[in-house]
Amino acid sequence: MPPKPSARFAVYLFIGLLFALSVLPACGSAPPGEITLTTRTPDYIGSIYIGGAVNDPGLYPLKAGDSLQDLIQAAGGIKDGADLAQASLTIPEAGAGGLPQRIDINRAEAWLLAALPGIGDAHARDIVAYREANGPFRSTSDLLKVKGIGQATLDKIQDLITVSD
Repeated sequence: MPPKPSARFAVYLFIGLLFALSVLPACGSAPPGEITLTTRTPDYIGSIYIGGAVNDPGLYPLKAGDSLQDLIQAAGGIKDGADLAQASLTIPEAGAGGLPQRIDINRAEAWLLAALPGIGDAHARDIVAYREANGPFRSTSDLLKVKGIGQATLDKIQDLITVSD
């Protein structure tokens, strides 16, 4: 006599449970995989605070290749009638509570150097030209060798700049 359907179901259930119990320990013993998600793009450098004469002051992402104009546009452009010299850029250092990060005068592009107090576009171009002609600066005081930059200007930016090898 063939087994009743309920008995057949019980046998299948028992076999299924045995199979599941034999497979589960193998699955559970493997170390969990690690998944890392990032929202930053490969060209992301950091964040920069744009304030002063811009329409929407705030913290904006800085990407490789961004120009000063790109950053100003991200901040809504210059306010009507405002002087571009009244715009300010501050690069916060991670974990520094909003303190500005030092700008490496051996690597910074002219637009970033121009954001330093008392530097402007002309002196920024002169710094880059001096660096290209004479090699990297050995100390921040070497900026005094750049035409038009004196001790008073260096004193204003001393805590905002650094040099790398």
